Amino acid sequence: MQIALTFDAEHPDRPHCPPGVVDQIIAALGKAKVRATFFLQGRWVEAYPHVTQEIGRGAHRIGNHSFYHARLTLLSDEGLIRDIEAAEQVIKTATGEDPKPWFRCPWGDYGNDSRILQMLTDLGYRHVGWHVQADEWEIARTPRQIADALVSGALAAGESAIILLHTWPASVPAALPVIIHRLQDAGGEFVTLDDLRPSAFQGYLPAVGRAEQGRVI
Repeated sequence: MQIALTFDAEHPDRPHCPPGVVDQIIAALGKAKVRATFFLQGRWVEAYPHVTQEIGRGAHRIGNHSFYHARLTLLSDEGLIRDIEAAEQVIKTATGEDPKPWFRCPWGDYGNDSRILQMLTDLGYRHVGWHVQADEWEIARTPRQIADALVSGALAAGESAIILLHTWPASVPAALPVIIHRLQDAGGEFVTLDDLRPSAFQGYLPAVGRAEQGRVI
């Protein structure tokens, strides 16, 4: 079983997001010798260039998560291109790494708009959703609940699973070692998106709570 841990790095606006969470995530991954894929928002990279460089030094894969984390369906063609290319440029400047071909639409939402998918293709990207989520952005979610949800979801997904996490909820660092240990014990192999089987990029879950999460992330 192949498992891809993916983390969306963006500016949160919830109260349970203390500083240093992403550093704890990077440390936990390093201790477990697990590589992950980080989707980086351009403005986040500008705000945290040293953290971005640390992600790159950990041999993790980096993807593009747009610059402003805006609703892509609301952008004109020109605005969409500017947003994606601006994020790409700051990621390259900070890490020396090209995020192509991996792109995750904000909230995973492209509104079933073939225009957006075609423009991503034209720019050398492909949108990546996820198969398993744990709603870890909710304050009441405990590390154990997060681990239980992600482990059971990944095991149910079959041969491959892309897991969605974020770099800011305080409960994630405590849940992460448990998730890794339990899935490895179950025969799971942690890989980046580069190493996933082509068949893994199918059957994504719907975008996370589109109406509600628009005010959150």
